[in-house]
Amino acid sequence: MHRIFGAKKEKDPPPSIQDSSDRINKRGENVDDKIKKLDAELARYKEQIKKTRPGPAQEAVKARAMRVLKQKRMYEGQRDMLYNQTFNLDQVAFAAEGIKDAQQTMTALKAANKDLKGMMKTVKIQDIDNLQDEMMDLMDMSTEIQETLGRSYNVPDDIDEEELMGELDALEMDMESESHGVPSYLQADKESDLEAELNLPSAPTGPAAVPAGRTNAQADDELGLPAVPRASIRG
Repeated sequence: MHRIFGAKKEKDPPPSIQDSSDRINKRGENVDDKIKKLDAELARYKEQIKKTRPGPAQEAVKARAMRVLKQKRMYEGQRDMLYNQTFNLDQVAFAAEGIKDAQQTMTALKAANKDLKGMMKTVKIQDIDNLQDEMMDLMDMSTEIQETLGRSYNVPDDIDEEELMGELDALEMDMESESHGVPSYLQADKESDLEAELNLPSAPTGPAAVPAGRTNAQADDELGLPAVPRASIRG
């Protein structure tokens, strides 16, 4: 049967966007090369027109230059058309790449969603709340233990805070007076109170009286007492 009707030929796969873009770009490069050759030929004709005098010869050169210029315009139109096709293919390729990226992103998100669901099965909100409550209780117990261990045994519990504040203020006043160089217990008002309590007589200011029976041969010392006679020094 295959020999009579022939075997069915397999169809070639359709060209990809990149293949089409490469082929069009190659055609555009060929057109650019032709345009460059025509530009060189036009430059040569311009020099000939400048060198020839007006007349039939110059008109013939101008006619050839016009023909080359028309070819150049035609090739430029083809090049622009090819460039437009390449731009359209690039836009399609960009869109196709964007869709592929979106597909990969969706696949990755689905896999991550599946993993998260599996992990969430092992973690429960109630267990987290219970753990937090236990941690708070342990912290409270730790604070209570630290306060108990840091309690002072010598300080009574029934101390009046106002009395302590009064003593603290008096201590600060004493420190301020001492900072000025005169202790509080040596101030003038304290001295007058001390003298009034003791009621001592005032000290004598005149010279001390010398007893009548005492001769002038014995001198008195600085305290008003008879001086001790010195022993004679024998040689």
